[in-house]
Amino acid sequence: MTSTQSNAQNSEQNNTQNNAQNAYANQTIQTLLNRRSIRAFKNEPISEDIVKTLETAAQRAACSQFLNDWSAIKITSKDLKQKLSQLGNQTYIATAPLLYVFITDQHRNAAIARKNGIDADGNDFTLKTGYRFSQSQNDAVLALHAMETAAESLGLGCVILGSILNNIPDLIELLKLPKYTYPVLGLAIGKPDQGPELKPRMDSSMQFFENEYPSSDDVLIEKLADFDERVHKYYDLRNADRPVDAFSAQIAKLAVDSGAKNHSCESQLNAQGFTFKY
Repeated sequence: MTSTQSNAQNSEQNNTQNNAQNAYANQTIQTLLNRRSIRAFKNEPISEDIVKTLETAAQRAACSQFLNDWSAIKITSKDLKQKLSQLGNQTYIATAPLLYVFITDQHRNAAIARKNGIDADGNDFTLKTGYRFSQSQNDAVLALHAMETAAESLGLGCVILGSILNNIPDLIELLKLPKYTYPVLGLAIGKPDQGPELKPRMDSSMQFFENEYPSSDDVLIEKLADFDERVHKYYDLRNADRPVDAFSAQIAKLAVDSGAKNHSCESQLNAQGFTFKY
């Protein structure tokens, strides 16, 4: 790699770190501004004390209406890890020292409702509605992110796993998920065995607005060319032998990707007891 390439590769990280140092720099801010996905882990276990700390951090995340409507399944079986790795088509899932699958969980609340004389299978049971599902899905994501941030603050590496949702019926069967539960995301954690560069982020003016959404699309794409260039450079340096399109080209392809139609989740949500007819 040339000196020019090396400088370009580190520019995103340096800019992020400088922004943090020039503002209110502390360990929390540094952890958040330097988060990245780690997909290679050292073959070293995570201590039970740390595991307990991470789980407690997840439980302290915000929770809508205090419904406690999420759960997480820790995957310790090597066989199950391997099967999840095959579902997600990602080999590093099988080697993660610590692996969780976060789920929406109205099953527990249904059991509580039944204990209090509520028919949890009747039409008046509203914890199965789309509104409540959205709440529990959001809560699960918040809990996962709290665990991820806690892990990274302790020097661990993480990668959030959306790929495990490639085959939801098989995932539900593997985890024996009961009625009124649904998988959201996975989280793999371990001691990093790689140091990837920070992935570029679009200019804040393209994502942060004041009081209302912009009426002109020009505002949304005003600095797109610059972002395209930075993304292309990032992937070009990371995968020199495998060219990757600029951001806008990637979006254009995904916008008409027929494969997305195969990931419709409505039937699986209905099979798990949720309904969006309310």
